[in-house]
Amino acid sequence: MSERAAPPTWVRQAVDFGALAAFAGAFILYRVRGLPGDEALVQATWFLVGGAAIAVAVGLVVERRLALMPLIVGGFALVFGLLTLFTQDDLWVKLKVTILNLSLSILLLGGLKMGKQPLKALLGSVIPINDRAWRILTLRYGLFFAAVALVNEAVRSEALVGWVTDQLGYDGVDPADVWVSFRGVLWIASSVFGLSNMPLIFRNLQSEAPDGPAAPPPGPNTAP
Repeated sequence: MSERAAPPTWVRQAVDFGALAAFAGAFILYRVRGLPGDEALVQATWFLVGGAAIAVAVGLVVERRLALMPLIVGGFALVFGLLTLFTQDDLWVKLKVTILNLSLSILLLGGLKMGKQPLKALLGSVIPINDRAWRILTLRYGLFFAAVALVNEAVRSEALVGWVTDQLGYDGVDPADVWVSFRGVLWIASSVFGLSNMPLIFRNLQSEAPDGPAAPPPGPNTAP
């Protein structure tokens, strides 16, 4: 009996992008209706929670497995999303980006320092490359996640955002608008970063790699 063909990678990508697009669209709609930025962000979080639940279901039903990385990302999104909805405080949905990226950065860089392959363990058999390439990818992603955590802390700071916008002559800018815009930019930056690693992946594919297009590692910032 022949092995079942792997599901196309666009399925999960479509789910992840759809959840973020729905979140951004809902936030904009609430803002147009006159809801303050922090309240609009809380209400739009319903879409992030729903997207995270769907993403986990896709892993179980469509891909017939539950890889560790999507499970971690989906779990963080569900926990911090529900905290946001229960407390009606947008702090939690903003903190999720910092805590998730910082945790992954520590895991990757710490594991690399110990001579382990944590990124390979997280992704399993998603990318069939040699150990040297895994070490390079682990270092790159560890540093990238650390940078995202630091930038998110700056962007989620209402005091810092207020000071910067005042210096630029933009008075009255809602910090929630700035953070949601940053979330969109982060999705693009994470996708570009993933694609920038494709040459490394192609150069180090193992000979026993299965047929099908290679794809960059799924990251926490292209998911809900």
